[in-house]
Amino acid sequence: MTVARRDQFRRGGTTVLQMGAVAALYFASGKLGLLQNLVVDEVTPLWPASGIALASLLLLGPRIWPGIALGVFLIYITLTTSIPAILVIMAGDTLAALCSYALLRRAGFRTQMNRLRDALALVFLGAFTGMLISATVGTSTLHLAHELPAAGFWPTWWVWWTGDAMGILVVTPVLLALRSARWPKDAAPHRWAEGSLLVAATIGICLLETSPTPFLFQAFPLLTWAAFRFQRAGAAPCALAVSTFAVLAAARRSGPFADHTLLTNMIALQAFNGTAALTALLLAAAVTERNQTQEKIEQASRRLAEMVARIAPDASGLPMLGKDRQRDQEEDNGGPARPS
Repeated sequence: MTVARRDQFRRGGTTVLQMGAVAALYFASGKLGLLQNLVVDEVTPLWPASGIALASLLLLGPRIWPGIALGVFLIYITLTTSIPAILVIMAGDTLAALCSYALLRRAGFRTQMNRLRDALALVFLGAFTGMLISATVGTSTLHLAHELPAAGFWPTWWVWWTGDAMGILVVTPVLLALRSARWPKDAAPHRWAEGSLLVAATIGICLLETSPTPFLFQAFPLLTWAAFRFQRAGAAPCALAVSTFAVLAAARRSGPFADHTLLTNMIALQAFNGTAALTALLLAAAVTERNQTQEKIEQASRRLAEMVARIAPDASGLPMLGKDRQRDQEEDNGGPARPS
């Protein structure tokens, strides 16, 4: 076996392992999401599997799509016995992830998400646009398979679309941040203290979300703090945490979700999750872009100062240089000669 064939075999084996890992993560996260379904068994207001699918495509490339398809198949084979319906939903979910990936690549999306345009692209192209496919295909399939009545079509479509979109908005940034995360070895002690305080505050706010007292919107100062002080590394996990606990509160009908109809709770929940994700992503991206611009300005200023220091003559030699130049001009014009 030649070296080229061995390398090709090794790359193929690596790809198969990656597909298997993506399928396993998709299946596990999908099962976790289905624990909090609000409309029908196949639909949940937060579908983390969609975020895992898009992150896998962005980090590993489009060749990983069979792993996504396999994960979708494994989930729905446990929910329905209609193989044609499973295959159609599998195609819709896989195509939605691929469409979101293609739209983001076309828009020049960077996985570092260090620009405001990257956050906007993820929100409006990756989440809201791409997930229209999965929601439309999935809801239509359930209706045609007589598993969803006509009266429940649009509520189910709404939850399916927003659930898939929320999965991308709160899960994909966390996975992308983990990919580029580095342990802060030289971080100052006060930064560790502030990070610990942020974690404690996040846990406290999340617990308050599921309590009988409606403290849901107290999460926004927390998200603002995380975005300004820790950018995406802090804002993305905070958004994921507060959205997850908001879904738990809606499923239990506690806090601000108590004593309301299902439709009212769905609208309030998805409005909160969408606003929280947008606040975290856009603020973190804007602060990161501002910091990068400030750093570039400082670097340019330092380089300019170094260039000026190298080009400008020594200040102590300026008077002598002036006198020598004056004598040279007088000698050229026939002026007084220098004394011997």
